[in-house]
Amino acid sequence: MTLNNLYNLLNEKELKVVIIGHKNPDGDAVGSSLALYHYLFLKKHQVHCMMPDALPPSIKWLHGAERILDYSTQRSRCRKYLREADCIFCLDFNSLGRTEGMQEDLRKANAAKFMIDHHPNPAVEEFDFVWSDTEASATAELVFRFIEQAGDKELINKHIAEALFTGVMTDTGSFAHGCKQPSPFEITAYLINKGLDVTRVHDLVYNSKSESQLKLLGHALYNCLTVIPDYRTAYIALDSDDLQRFNYRKGDTEGLVNYALSMENIIFAVLLVQREDLIRLSFRSKGDFAVNDIARKYFEGGGHKNAAGGNSYKSMDETITDFLDILENYAEELRND
Repeated sequence: MTLNNLYNLLNEKELKVVIIGHKNPDGDAVGSSLALYHYLFLKKHQVHCMMPDALPPSIKWLHGAERILDYSTQRSRCRKYLREADCIFCLDFNSLGRTEGMQEDLRKANAAKFMIDHHPNPAVEEFDFVWSDTEASATAELVFRFIEQAGDKELINKHIAEALFTGVMTDTGSFAHGCKQPSPFEITAYLINKGLDVTRVHDLVYNSKSESQLKLLGHALYNCLTVIPDYRTAYIALDSDDLQRFNYRKGDTEGLVNYALSMENIIFAVLLVQREDLIRLSFRSKGDFAVNDIARKYFEGGGHKNAAGGNSYKSMDETITDFLDILENYAEELRND
């Protein structure tokens, strides 16, 4: 299916549409999904939005976020809408496996599946339509282009603008990376003219931390940070006791790995967080050191060159040991990058 075929389909009749983001949804997954949700609603389609699990508190303020279904707690409703859907938009992920528990229901769904994403190595065979652009700053940028190329830029209102900007802002670290092209800045300028208040959105996303979240941050940096100067690497490991002590809520560790990366002479940083049945790893890097290779090869994950994630199903100690062993394979690259 071509993009023009997709536009024709959306213009021909009212459709039952489902929009889905990836597990552990971030600002781009939620922002791009809500922007498309509001746009298709204005186009008179029946639209439902769902995520594999709960949203982090920092983006629950977005208009329409309360309508996003949580598959982990609302499975029956989600399955009903998936069965009835005419088409399913998969945003900010490029393999059905990124939805984890949802993937079997997605595979069984008879609806056409449309993927819009900016991560490398898409599983194109899993989708009926693929728009993959690894040069895009965020999936939200691609959703903006999707609306623009449909000739519907005039439909972008304040709510769509805030959702799109949240996606671009969070996925670029407030425009600190992934902005080699002028497009994210041009899009932001356009959104400001549509009612976007940049300062307000930034404050709502980044300046609404709880006391316990700040104390967790202090604890993580003072007690849980390990620096390996010879490899220009640093990692933070938080186990279940750490999380429980500081009343952890989903999203409390968002951005924590960037503190480790912000140190002088560090080009590779990792955050390890213990979940109920796994260790979640978040990788960040500077320059040409590609962390998505490590995530994909060793931790069943993936992502961007400088930002990726993966999982380990071993204990925290075993996972750290494995990570240190893996680090040896990249010793020369880390020393000479």
